[in-house]
Amino acid sequence: MTIKHINYKGDTYYLHEKRNAAGKSKYYFSKSTEGNLLENIPEKYEIYENPNGQVFLRPESKKIISEKEIEIVKSSIKKYSNLESFKIDVKKNTIVIYEPDQNITEMIKTFSSFGHNNVDKKYCEKFLLYSPTMRFILIDKEKRIFTVERMCYRSFVNGWLELYDIGDIDTLVKEYCYHLGRESFYDLI
Repeated sequence: MTIKHINYKGDTYYLHEKRNAAGKSKYYFSKSTEGNLLENIPEKYEIYENPNGQVFLRPESKKIISEKEIEIVKSSIKKYSNLESFKIDVKKNTIVIYEPDQNITEMIKTFSSFGHNNVDKKYCEKFLLYSPTMRFILIDKEKRIFTVERMCYRSFVNGWLELYDIGDIDTLVKEYCYHLGRESFYDLI
């Protein structure tokens, strides 16, 4: 059976293989069912979906961040932040929080103004694009100590801004997740 993946937006992607002139395989996902479709995931590879729903095949990565730590971040965002929607991505020793670039409430109002009154939050989430906002980086694997950074949008710093705080994930998320979706986020330095 052909390998396919349905992303969070409901789009179906199929795993393809393409060989270069040297005969080396390259793997990719496409919405097309044309071409050399694979029936098995190559050994030591895994399917990865990024926060914006793009689907890739990548080499398997060793899990450094625990499921419990990921769940602590998710539940803290739901409990403390002012975000209607968010995504979490884990890369190596880093948990990255993504916020939507659009406001869901405003999207629903816009749809309604054009006579589409049955549009709900779930429908709008398919159209959201997400950008990284905050990340927790594991700096001590044995003691499970993290540091925290936030995205900075100033022209002279554009990128990750270290907040110079370390601690266990429970402590950091309680202190910093509150600021997600609020103006106070920009005061974090």
